[in-house]
Amino acid sequence: QVQLVESGGGLVQAGGSLRLSCAASGRTFSSYAMSWFRQAPGKEREFVATISWSGGRTYYADSVKGRFTISRDNAKNTVYLHMNSLQPKDTAVYACAAAPTESYYQTDYDYWGQGTQVTVSS
Repeated sequence: QVQLVESGGGLVQAGGSLRLSCAASGRTFSSYAMSWFRQAPGKEREFVATISWSGGRTYYADSVKGRFTISRDNAKNTVYLHMNSLQPKDTAVYACAAAPTESYYQTDYDYWGQGTQVTVSS
């Protein structure tokens, strides 16, 4: 069983940066791939980024590639999403999720956090 709690969201101006954190409970955190998804108002939830259990593999949605970086610290049971050059279109609730392996598909994820709001003003 893994419980996930996100933090670090907030209001930022366009061009700014934020770092999201996802703290996990449970001794098996390091065995899971971790990902970030986001859901904007009126839209379906979409994949943002994923990282393998070791941190050696990362994949990104085209919309965030080159601006966002996913990382993890297994000693701290935490995964991060560093977001740079934020744009109003990045406004969404960001949630982390855990799965046995990296995946773009929400149905592959066993555990989800409650999400944290990111709002980017123009």
